[in-house]
Amino acid sequence: MGINPVQANGAGQLKWVNLKTGAVTGPADKVKDTPVTGKSSAVFSAMLQEGTAQGDSLRSLDSAAALAGMAADSPLLWQNLGAQSSGSISGEITGTKSTDYEDLIQAASAKYGVPVDLIKAVIDTESSFNPNVVSSAGAKGLMQLMDGTASGLGVSNPFDPAQSIDGGVRYLSYQLQRFGGEERMALAAYNAGPGRVTKLGVSNDQELMANLSQLPKETQAYIYKIERARAQYAV
Repeated sequence: MGINPVQANGAGQLKWVNLKTGAVTGPADKVKDTPVTGKSSAVFSAMLQEGTAQGDSLRSLDSAAALAGMAADSPLLWQNLGAQSSGSISGEITGTKSTDYEDLIQAASAKYGVPVDLIKAVIDTESSFNPNVVSSAGAKGLMQLMDGTASGLGVSNPFDPAQSIDGGVRYLSYQLQRFGGEERMALAAYNAGPGRVTKLGVSNDQELMANLSQLPKETQAYIYKIERARAQYAV
């Protein structure tokens, strides 16, 4: 199936916007987000187009108020503040151990600037490269996307490897950009939701690790699992 990517205009960057309280609900290992459907879906798409055309539109109080009005119907909302691909967010290891989805991973890495070995480590940790896996929390596919997150990313079939990898890497790139390239913060946000990480009040990975006990135990273990898996895929 075809991917429905967010279009880039080179004016800024993709950002996550949580217009509710930021509180995390549902199982600790994944944030259960409500899919954007119906009228909210149409308005959501219009907002994305408006964001592409206007760049920093969310900084406008009118735009923020308009989006806030939608929060009651759709707690998970995305705003395109002018996407851009600016190369790797951190130092990428150029050679990595090959996988069954090499072409898809390489393409997503080049598209969103996320290191190949990090992508492979996330897929390995999330699904062991099983495209049909479903977690107890309802996360699906190679990148274990929740339904609401998948919907916001334009992923119609989370079991399709191409869509899952593209959507999951895009989501990870949002978190890396949101947290200034701090990889452990981005990984914690990918696993437990950005709201939990933001509430810690930390600004870098060092501070995150000093306050790691405040995150769910599953998320604490997740960060270390990713790092071990990443070493496995580096050559």
